[in-house]
Amino acid sequence: MTTSSFASDNNAGIHPEVMASIIAADAGDSPSYGDDLVTAAAVRLLRREFGPQAEVFLTFNGTGANVVGLQAMVRSFEAVVCAETAHINVDECGAPEKLAGIKLIDVATPDGKLTPALIESAIRGAGDQHHVQVKVVSITQSSELGTVYSLDEIRDITSWSHAHGLLVHLDGARLANAASSLGVDLGELGSSAGIDMMSFGGTKNGAMGAEAVIALRPELASSLPFIRKQSMQLASKMRYVSAQFVALLTDELWRRNASHANAMALRLSSGLAGAQGVTITHEVAANAVFAIIDPSATRVLQAEFPFYVWDEATGQVRWMTSWSSKESDVDTFASRIRAVAASVTDG
Repeated sequence: MTTSSFASDNNAGIHPEVMASIIAADAGDSPSYGDDLVTAAAVRLLRREFGPQAEVFLTFNGTGANVVGLQAMVRSFEAVVCAETAHINVDECGAPEKLAGIKLIDVATPDGKLTPALIESAIRGAGDQHHVQVKVVSITQSSELGTVYSLDEIRDITSWSHAHGLLVHLDGARLANAASSLGVDLGELGSSAGIDMMSFGGTKNGAMGAEAVIALRPELASSLPFIRKQSMQLASKMRYVSAQFVALLTDELWRRNASHANAMALRLSSGLAGAQGVTITHEVAANAVFAIIDPSATRVLQAEFPFYVWDEATGQVRWMTSWSSKESDVDTFASRIRAVAASVTDG
């Protein structure tokens, strides 16, 4: 039985440097609700990455970060366009709709990525009082299908959106993986690419539970302190959330963790190249491998290795790697996939 999980990078433990930072923050009394020195340090580090104009609001989890950020961008009669596979659309149990009253307009995409043409196809009834008005485009970097928007692709979306009076939100739960894949700094995926509001995730990158809402347009930030509190995302002992970002943003731990996770996904996909009964369905650009295998092979493999079925209708599965994935475990998993898929195919 492998010691690594291929179900989610959420399954990985806390990186030792992150744990050490949390322990270091646990020294005596400290002001609450973010008025502490550790939080001030985390904000400085985040502004170093995303620019001095960035307004930072730390939260507990990715769903909370998305709901808080999007609420600051839309009014009750406005809507958000997103990919059909977007986390806000599929995996947040209706939180944007229930907690923020936001209508989501989802668009089918071949690879989890929006384009200006796809966005335009979703806009109906602009200026008509009978129709909800599209105000925000939300993209995910890296996408839920493990694909990565290039800088040019993001700029195309933001330029088109701004020209049409729309704002752009970026769900960056795996932003570190995308930045590592592209070989760029975190900030290059923010305001310099035209993003107006974003989340930056630490939890999937070696943290215990740390996400940041980052407003890159100052006028979008004024309501965020109140929205965060009302959304139950304001930590009283903020220093422990902040300490995790201090660790990740010191000596580019975020990049080291993401680069390793990405490399392990590439190692897994390379180990399956030409494998009988295995079809890799999407480019492996970050830390996810999507493949179609026979459902009977999936059942056998899931008895040994934890991973998720992505689409029961097609037999598509998702294999995730993390900062803690071991080469030996990846190789063992690839070997078992090849053997089981081939045996089922030969039948």
